[in-house]
Formats: sequence, C-alpha cells, structure tokens
Amino acid sequence: MSQSTSTHARPALSGRLGVDIGGTFTDVVLEIGDALHSTKVLTTYNAPEDAIIDGLQQVCRKAGVEPSVINQVIHGTTLATNALIERRGAKTALITTEGFRDVIEMRTESRFEQYDLNLKIPEPLLPRNQRYVLSERISAKGQVLKPLDRKAVEALAEEIAAGGYQSVAVGLIHSYLNDTHEKMVRDVLSARMPEVMISLSSEVSPQMREYERFNTVAANAYVKPMMKSYLSRLVRRLKEAGADGPVFLMHSGGGIISLESASEFPVRLVESGPAGGAIFAAHIAARYGLDKVLSFDMGGTTAKICLIKDQVPKTSRVFEVARTYRFKKGSGMPISIPVIDMVEIGAGGGSLAHVDSMRQIRVGPESAGSEPGPACYQRGGTRPAVTDADLVLGRLDPHDFAGGSIPLSPDASHDALSTHLGKTLGLDSATAAFGLSEVVDENMANAARVHAVENGEDLANYTMIAFGGAAPLHAGRLCEKLGIDRLIVPPGAGVGSAIGFLKAPFSFESTRSVYMRLNAFDAGVVRQLLSELRDESTNFVRSCDAHAAIHADYKVYMRYVGQGWEIPVSLSAADAENPNEKRFQDLFEADYATLFGRTVHGLDIEITVWAVNATTEPATAEKAVPLAAKRAAQSAGTRKLFDTASEQYRDASIVQRTALAAGDTVKGPAVVTEAETTIILPAGFNAVNRSDNCLDITRDNAGH
Repeated sequence: MSQSTSTHARPALSGRLGVDIGGTFTDVVLEIGDALHSTKVLTTYNAPEDAIIDGLQQVCRKAGVEPSVINQVIHGTTLATNALIERRGAKTALITTEGFRDVIEMRTESRFEQYDLNLKIPEPLLPRNQRYVLSERISAKGQVLKPLDRKAVEALAEEIAAGGYQSVAVGLIHSYLNDTHEKMVRDVLSARMPEVMISLSSEVSPQMREYERFNTVAANAYVKPMMKSYLSRLVRRLKEAGADGPVFLMHSGGGIISLESASEFPVRLVESGPAGGAIFAAHIAARYGLDKVLSFDMGGTTAKICLIKDQVPKTSRVFEVARTYRFKKGSGMPISIPVIDMVEIGAGGGSLAHVDSMRQIRVGPESAGSEPGPACYQRGGTRPAVTDADLVLGRLDPHDFAGGSIPLSPDASHDALSTHLGKTLGLDSATAAFGLSEVVDENMANAARVHAVENGEDLANYTMIAFGGAAPLHAGRLCEKLGIDRLIVPPGAGVGSAIGFLKAPFSFESTRSVYMRLNAFDAGVVRQLLSELRDESTNFVRSCDAHAAIHADYKVYMRYVGQGWEIPVSLSAADAENPNEKRFQDLFEADYATLFGRTVHGLDIEITVWAVNATTEPATAEKAVPLAAKRAAQSAGTRKLFDTASEQYRDASIVQRTALAAGDTVKGPAVVTEAETTIILPAGFNAVNRSDNCLDITRDNAGH
C-alpha cells in the first residue's frame, strides 16, 4: 500500500475527497476550489468500498469532472469500531508476562452498576485459551528484573504457529519504560511467521495502566488484518475508478495520518468519523468567534455530543468502545489512545424503539442501520425507528428524503409504531411517535447535561452547532430541553463529518509514561523526554506532508500523590525547552482549582504521562460577516408539523434552503429542506441566513 505524497502529477483542476463511512450512510464530499459537492449513499457492509466508489462517481457527475481531478482522499470510518463491537476481527493471540494473563478479564474489578445484582461483566476481547505468557519481568523503573529467554520465545512461537493465528498482540508488564523484551518477541515471531501481523503495546500505547494498555494492543491486533485488507482494496478500487491520489485517514484525536500509519495502528481510527464532526464544529465556531460551543452530531446510528471551548475540541487519552450496559461508562472496552473527548449514545435515525417490562418506551442502542433500515425504508424492517417517528410527526418529506433517492412509506411507519408501541400502551401511531421522539431527545439531552457537569460547564451560555443527517431535525427540541438559546446549522450539515475531514490538519500525538514527583523534578530528563516525543510525533506528520510547517503542543498529566487519576495540563514551548518545577506546580494548581474549586495544600504533585501533539496548521476559518435580517424567506408551501409544546399538529411553512439569500429570515414553526437533511424550527424559534449560508437560529426570548 505504499503511496507517495509528492510524485503524483496533479491536473490543472484539482480536488479533494472527504469520505465518512457511518453505520447507516456513507457520506462523500468533493471539494474543488471553494465549491463543495456532496452525496449520501447507504453503507455497504460486506464491501464498504463499493459505497465509496458509488458516492465518488455521484459527486464527480454533480461537479462535471472526472475522478482523475481528485488528488487527495481523506477517509474516516467506523469499520474498526464495528468490528470490536460485533467481535468480527481476526483470530488473535495475546502474549503477556507470566502472572498477568487474566488482566483483560479481571478488568479493574469496579461495578459500573453497583445495585444490579445480576450484573453481567462483558467478555474479554480474547478468551483465555488465546492468551499466552512468558517468564520475564521489567520493573516499574524500566530495569530488567528477570531476563527473557529467547529459547522460551521460540518455543512459544511454535505453539502460536500451530494455533493458526492471523495476528498477535504483545503486552508485557512495564514495557512502556523498556521495550527490549517486546521487540525480541516480535523478532522471533516475525522470523517464524512472517505472514502474521504483530502489534506491540510499547508502540501502540506506551502508557502506564496495564489493563488499558493490554486492551488497546489486543484491539489493535484484532482489527489490523481486516483494516489492512480493506485499505488495500480501497486504494485499488480508487485507482481503477481513476482517482489515483494518496489516501489519508482521520484519526480519533482530530488529525490526519498516512495510510501506512493507519494500517499499522488501526485502533487509532475507532472514533475517526465523530472526530471529523468535532473539527467541523470547531471550524464554524472559529468563523463566528464562539468560545463555548456544544457540538451535536446525530446520524443514522449514534449521536455524538462534544464540548468545544475556545474553538478547540476537548481531548482525552482514554476512550471506551463497545459499552454493553446502556452505554454506561465502565461497561465497555477502554482504548488508551489520543481521542477527542465526547459522549456517544445509541440515538440515531435508525435507533429502534420497544416497550420494556415497566411499560416505558425505550430507544436504542440497537439500530436498524442501512440493512434493513427503519420500517419506512421498505427494505424489510418492521420495527419502529426514530426516522419512522420523524416521518409521522411531519418532520420528513416521504418523497424528498436523501434528495429523493430513498422513497419513504408513511403507512409502514404508522404500522410499525402501532404494532410495537401503540397496541401495548393504548396509543395511536402519532402519539406513539411523539413518545418515541421525546424519549430519544431526552436521552440525548441527559447525555449532554452529564457531559457538561463532568467538565464543570453550564450549557445555558453555550451555542449549539448541529450537523449529521438527523441532528437538525432534533436540535431545536434539544435546545429547549437544555436551555440553549442559539443554534447554528451550517451548510452541508448532513455530511458535516466528511467536510470536517477536509478541514483537519495532519497530526500525530506521541505519549509516554515516565513517573516523576515534583519534589524530585529533573529538568534535564524532562527536556530530553519532551524533545524525543516532539521528534517522534513530528516525523509521523512529516511522512504525510514533507513541506508543511509543523508545530508542537505539549501536555502533561498530573495529580496529587495518592490520587487515582490525572488531569491534563498544557505547557508552552518555552515550558518544554526550559522546564521549571515551580512553573509546573502553578499550572497544575490553576487547572485543578478550575475543575474542583480548590487545591490541596501540603500534598506533593506527580506527573505520570507526557504527550506531544505535532500538527500542521488547520484550515483558516474566514470570519463570518455580521449581517442584519432583511426579508422573510419565500415559502414553498405548508405541511402539518407536530408541535411538542402544544402536543398537536400545526401548519408549518416549507422553505427550500437553496432558495435562501443572505439576510433572509424564517419564523417557526417551519421546515427548511435540503438534499441531505431537514431543519426543524419549532414555534418560538427564528432563523437568519448568514452571509456564509449558515442558518443562525435563536429563540424568541434569547435577546440576541
């Protein structure tokens, strides 16, 4: 899959392609100059590249160009995530230190639902008979306590070869401090089984906490053969279609990495699609000078909510995938990688509803996806989904869904809602649809509240930016529930994540766990460590773009001695070049006081993880020009829209978004339609179409 980023002869007219594979739809955006051409096609699960090629051909026809004008493809995908959730990865072995074989099964021994007497702990990714041990030991300071016998590794290699494994994960204790034993294991396995893929925890996630590190390297090995095969097929199919430019991948931390890096570390792709959405929202926030933004991304399968402060998405270094207990924290598989911090719940257009044992409507996390899809798709689905409720409530036009490419059946939606919800609860289909919609909206609102509280934020002062195929349908109601007075729906909202890919910089974050107390602060060690991490991350970025200017962001994770978890503390370049104990303490205490309202006097402070993120300059956001409202938009007719405040249908004006001029206003209740999504303005909301075609929506009592 080797590709060159500099040897391709680019045509005079050049374009970039953004591709986001979701659980229901695959979004494709072609950027040529300042023009964007987009489409949504149903995801093809068995061969995801088929949907990409279909979408590519559609956007090229819209733009009137040949695929050969595409000189760069930036891709995000849920394939790695879905493989982990559905357990559809390669046959994988885990090699670890003797005595640590059951770490990924024992977990942290915490109960994520302490009052559930029948709590079922998720099964580990790899069963016990696929986990092997070696007699060796590295100390917590990186010293070799028990040398690794090469003959023992060779004997284990024979045993693994006989097991028919496709991939091997190597996670030895404290290898993040000393990787010599892990590298010996790789050398022996590679010589004996050159066709088997090998992942080392010291490369995939060189951080402390063996449970998270072992899970991460196991997950990387588990999806690596599938992702390498898929990426190889994709490159070949793109070339056959005439798009012979390099392919880059969006990673979970909000940047772009090379195809080779993505193939080697596919676990970094688990949140690549949602990360693109957060970058898209941050770009809009920068355009409007907004420092407090709630990014709301709702697609066909999940909803993602992210806080963006000072036009930068909040990041974390641990993400939990495949949660099994109502999407509750602690019930999934922790992946220790740089990731944009967001909450993700099973609430999308395809999320299915049912009545539980307490006669309450429950929605998600199970989704109809694209196969068979909601009942109204008429593709074999019979259970009611969120899209069915939206159709019955008048939010969707059955003849103009997805630009008219997917006709919807209101009768099928009514039947599904009546059969599975209405008959059980004694409701007509419209009331059942209202109940379903309110439940899913409250689920999302509650997730946003919890996420805000965990970060010490009050959402009343935030602006919501909504995108994704389903978000503009529900964003107005969420604003009502959350007390948010301003909502922005940017152009291209239905394919926002794919547009975000085109705005993202090339970046890579390198991390390392080196324990240090401030009372034993060693400026020389700190300077060298941060310099090594800067060089490592910069080299990754340089492999993507050999000529771009690259800058580094420094971060350390600190805590008081005796605490279990750290907080991130940002450093300046000057702090990294001339580290000072007092400066580190002041930065930590300022951030700690912001989060918890106080500091703890008399306790020493320790650093556990060091991180450097190298990045090229992100796309410059041109400031939006202030624009006063001019005239009421021309209505294309009316239709019945369910009003949640009065709980009855009301006449709502229909406005075509493409017909809106700068300064045009729309008063709710109204439906603003476009090819890839629909924007619902509830009663009491007013919208102004800004100069950049963002729809700026405020509530009557907002005072804006």
